[in-house]
Parts: sequence; structure tokens; C-alpha cells
Amino acid sequence: MSQSDIIKTLSELVEKQAAQISGLLIRVENLEQELSFYRNRKNSGNSHMPPSVDLVKRNQSLREQSDKKAGGQKGHEGSTLKFSAAPDQIVNHVPDYCKACGNNLEQIDAVSLNRRQVIDIPIPVAVCTEHRTFAKACSCGHINKGEFPLNVNANVQYGSNIEALTAYLNVRQYMPFGRMQEFYSKIMGLNISQGGIVGLLQRFTCKALPMYREIKNRIEKADCLGTDETGAKINGKTHWFWTWQNEALTFIVQSPSRGYNTIQATFPDGLPDVVLVHDRWAAHFRCDVYDRQICLAHLFRDLKYIDQVHQSDWALALTSILKQALALNNEAMYNGLLGSTARNELERSLMNLLQHKLPDKDKLAIKLQKKLRKISHHILRFLHYNNVPPDNNGSERAIRNIKVKQKVSGGFRSLNGADGFATLRSVIDTTIKSGKDVFYALSLIANLAAE
Repeated sequence: MSQSDIIKTLSELVEKQAAQISGLLIRVENLEQELSFYRNRKNSGNSHMPPSVDLVKRNQSLREQSDKKAGGQKGHEGSTLKFSAAPDQIVNHVPDYCKACGNNLEQIDAVSLNRRQVIDIPIPVAVCTEHRTFAKACSCGHINKGEFPLNVNANVQYGSNIEALTAYLNVRQYMPFGRMQEFYSKIMGLNISQGGIVGLLQRFTCKALPMYREIKNRIEKADCLGTDETGAKINGKTHWFWTWQNEALTFIVQSPSRGYNTIQATFPDGLPDVVLVHDRWAAHFRCDVYDRQICLAHLFRDLKYIDQVHQSDWALALTSILKQALALNNEAMYNGLLGSTARNELERSLMNLLQHKLPDKDKLAIKLQKKLRKISHHILRFLHYNNVPPDNNGSERAIRNIKVKQKVSGGFRSLNGADGFATLRSVIDTTIKSGKDVFYALSLIANLAAE
């Protein structure tokens, strides 16, 4: 074999090996990326997934560590039980004989020595009140008959306080019917069946409907709302609870659908005067609103996962821009309605980052970037208002009650029960936000006449 043939053969071999090496490098890169997916699985800390699906319970909080020590901070005023100026009853402990010699001390004046107070509750006892009507004949011949109160409309019935307590225990404290029945039987001495508890809840819900409708009316007139939805089992089938809320109001509805038709059925005319804060669920983008802000808490989790998988500089850069926007919004003198050079600079940086060419291997980052380009003007909208939050945490808190209820009771037995829970939870959460006492508010509702 000639020297030229040897060189040609070796050249072909080198080219072949180079092609193989290139292919192997691509394969190694793909395998490393696939391995990174397994090493960095999605969980509640880096995605929209709920905590219940986490395979390993780890601290994935987005909250950064502070320099403060755990526990009460310096300057924090503690609290302790204080003496009551007007105790309900006083028990005097006066010695009536001498422990040394046995002399009678009853005729000797006692000198006050010390005092202690015990705060306790009496054993609850149900009180039965009988209502009687009478008649009186007037000299004109007319017979005048006494009338029962509006809320006394049966021969024997449970009163308004039991109605309010039933709603409070079931909806506010999440007690299942079985445990409520035990509470009434063992503590209150009332033999109320689970069917009777259901009847009390239904009657109370009817009385609460006017307040529920008023909450919806105010929701439609609000200037800023957050919205979210979560799944729940109703009679074994998956349904959805939706919420629209702000700092003053909470409105919850139950629906068999997670799609736009639920929004359309609830608000046929849309919410044209509202700045809507929500996640990137497609149905929310179809709602007619004045403006919208996407939830940055969700976006932070997505970026965290992308960085874990790709070690992405792009994800870190976008995270930095969002954190700068939050810091700007938190400045005491910042006014979103007036705007600022800092805001404009952040928005330009954001747009540049969304147009930045990403490496082909960063597939997750490319996918998110494409999505964010379509909604780029809704990422920092909170910087244009003074009352629009950058996240949708308020809505998540509003529907977390549904998950708690499902965890405790396992789900809802009927559509009526689910609708009733949505109604009463809306009323209770709105009451809490107004700073009013929940049980007192429920007691007022219980004394109304049912529709």
C-alpha cells in the first residue's frame, strides 16, 4: 500500500471517528440532560404542582434566609394572662380555725393576703325555650292573636345559635358530620343526627344567600382581583372550586369545569373594570378585563426548576430582574401611577431577555421564553398600579380551605353540600377580612328568615 493510500485511509478513519465522536457527544449531552430531569424532579417548590405530589418532602421555599435569629425578635412585646378587673364570681378562702391550737377564728376580722384568678368555661347546656301565643278580645269584638317570631316556625326546632354553631364548626373549623354529631351528643347533650346537621346547614345557607350575592356584586365592581381554581372530589367525581378575591372580599363558586365556560357563566359580561391577577392558565386570559398581572410566585418556581436542570444563566438573569422589580415596588416612595426611570429600565431589560437567543440544549428555558413573549406586557404590570400585587398568593390562600376540607372529610357528598360550602366560606372569609367576629356574624345571619 502506497503512502498516499495510507494517508487517505487514515483520513477517512479520522473523519469517521470524528463523526462518531460528535454523535456520542450529542448523545452524552442528551443523556446528561435526561439525567438532570431525574435528579431534579418537579415538586411544589419549583413548579405549580401541589405539595401532596412531592416524592421527597424537602424545604424548597423561595424565601431567602435572613440574618434574624429564630423566635421572637428584639423589641417584640410578649403577652400573658392578665388579671380581670371585674371577675364574674369571687371565692374567698378564709381560715375559720387555728392550725396551731385549734381556736375558733370565725369572729376575727380577716386581712386580705393574696389573690389568684382561674379562667374557665361552664359546661355547655342546651336551653329549651317554649313560645306560647295568646288571644285577647277587644271591646269592639275583634279577637287579637299573639304571633310567633319569624324564626319560630315549627312545633319543635333547633334555634339560631345551634344553626350558627353548625355552620361555624363545619365550614370554619372543617369538622365532618360524624364528629359534629359526637360533639353535640357528648358535650351539648343534643341527639342531632347527621341528616339533621345537613338540614341545619341547608337552612343556614339559604339565609346566607343575600350576603353571598352582595359579595358577588362588590366583586364585579372591584378595581383589582386575584383568581384561581382547585380540584375537589364531589360524590367521587372531580369538580372545581373557583375564587375571585381581593383584600376585602372572597367569592367562591363550585363548577364541574375548569374551562372558560365557568368564568362566562359566573360573569357573563366579564370584568371590564378589573385588573386581574392570575397564573398562566389559559381560561383566565379569555376573560374580558381592564388589565392583568401574571403571578410572579409561579414564575419564580418555574425559573428555579429550569436553573436546577440546565444551570441556566438566563433563568438567573430573569429571576434577578423580577426581584429588582419587587424591591422597587416595595420602596416607600414608589408610585406606580407616576412611573419612573427605574421601571422603564427594568421593562427594557425584561424585553431584551425574552428576545435573547438561548442554547438549543436549554429546552425548558426555550419553552418558557416562548410562552412569556406572548404575555410579556403582563409580567411587570404591578409596577403601573398602587394596589395590584405581584403574585396570586391571596387567591391560593382563599382556595386552600377547599383542600383542608377535603383532607379532613375526604370530599363532598353532594353538589348541594359543595355549593353550600362555597357560599358559607365566601361569607366567612369576607367577614374575616373585614375584621369582624365570625361567630357573631353567623349568629346575625341565623336570625334572618330563610328565602
